[in-house]
Amino acid sequence: MDDFKLGFLLGLLVGEGHFGGDGRQPQITLRMHARHHRLFEWLTQNVPGSRLYGPYTHGGRNYYQWMLRGESLKKILPLLDTLPIAEISPVTYARYEKMKVEYGLSSDRKTKGS
Repeated sequence: MDDFKLGFLLGLLVGEGHFGGDGRQPQITLRMHARHHRLFEWLTQNVPGSRLYGPYTHGGRNYYQWMLRGESLKKILPLLDTLPIAEISPVTYARYEKMKVEYGLSSDRKTKGS
């Protein structure tokens, strides 16, 4: 990924990302209005192994859900660890690190419990 794409991904993850998992595997999720469909297509084209689900209509909302999980997520962690998440959003960084600790994911940076 070039610098622009990395910066764009960083902005999406900081602004809209959810870091967690399903109890078995870690995942990063973005859920946004269906009008952002082209953005989600960009994500699936530029983040290998990511998947797009939807559109869903629920409670008057119309949205897509993008997910990166399992082995695909593990492969991109070294790249995500190079991004200045902690400097830009300590709250997002804490959620990101919590996901890594809960799922035993290694990191180039020090994580709680390492």
